[in-house]
Amino acid sequence: GRHTFPFLLKASARLPLPVSTQIHALVVKHGLHRDTYVANGLVRAYSVAGLIGVARKVFDELPERSVVVYTTMVSGYAQNGRYQDAMGAFDEMLNEGFEPGAVVLASVLSACARSESGGLVMGRRVHDIMERRGMAAPAGVILGTALVDMYGKNGAIEEAVTVFKGMPERHTATWNALISALVHHGHGKDALAMFEQMRREGVPPNATTLVGVLSAYCHTGLLDEARRVFASMEDFGVTPSIQHYGCMVDLLGRSGLLLEAEEMIRGMTCKADTMIWGALLTACKSHGDIDIAERAVQEMLKLDPNNHGVYVVLSNIYADAGRWQDVDKLRKVMKDARLSKIPGSSAVAGCSAG
Repeated sequence: GRHTFPFLLKASARLPLPVSTQIHALVVKHGLHRDTYVANGLVRAYSVAGLIGVARKVFDELPERSVVVYTTMVSGYAQNGRYQDAMGAFDEMLNEGFEPGAVVLASVLSACARSESGGLVMGRRVHDIMERRGMAAPAGVILGTALVDMYGKNGAIEEAVTVFKGMPERHTATWNALISALVHHGHGKDALAMFEQMRREGVPPNATTLVGVLSAYCHTGLLDEARRVFASMEDFGVTPSIQHYGCMVDLLGRSGLLLEAEEMIRGMTCKADTMIWGALLTACKSHGDIDIAERAVQEMLKLDPNNHGVYVVLSNIYADAGRWQDVDKLRKVMKDARLSKIPGSSAVAGCSAG
């Protein structure tokens, strides 16, 4: 009956897709596909499977909707990266006169944070709704963090800071949202001040915090401080990932310490990728270091033999040094491999937070 199907659909959401489709067929057979309770289970199952178009079709076929099914639809869109659609469905929900709960507000704020356009306008509307309903003064941890993240990612730093300061309780994720936003929008020193405050308040940083902090050191050129934090990562219970190493390589490269950067890549506890070697190659171009550039190119081609952009970057490094014979040799290699001149942007990497 109507109570059995949602239970089955919830259980099947993580199973291979045919299970959900078979249950859907049974739902239709029993004439329950227009039941909001059952349809909600279908919308969730298809959203989890990434079939958001099918989820929407089930949603559209409902004769009447509920707060619950709208919440599932908005969350499904947000989780599948369809941020504009998540905001659109939320708008429909408001127009139908439904009162949004905390779950849908958090989902739509997440979409506003990541949407390419209109995110800040919709985010402010959500904040207004929260204020009218007494959910914003003060904001709880989940919605407060979602607001800080939304304002921060949209570059409304002052509003992000205001929400942050008004929160009586802040989790690591709240601090991360603000630190990441400050770094991303060029306020490296403020991000580092936040990190110091975080530590004073006894909030434990995690891997994401430390990417933000190392990025801030990178942007402000504070190498010794970055080294100290990087060396103490294990004390925070964090194992360095490729992103943490990437920040250090970027900073060492900018500081002209190319050999140390290369040694750091070779000594990494995780597997190097073309991005991190690309960061080193970019630094080699800035500092005119041909030997390390050649080694970086070798490593990049081992990882991705089709990354032809590296030849262009290396050719430019040779040209800058006036080594025209090497330029000619490399042109021959490129010609033999039937390569046309491809922009070298694929070889360029850097460090960013969030």
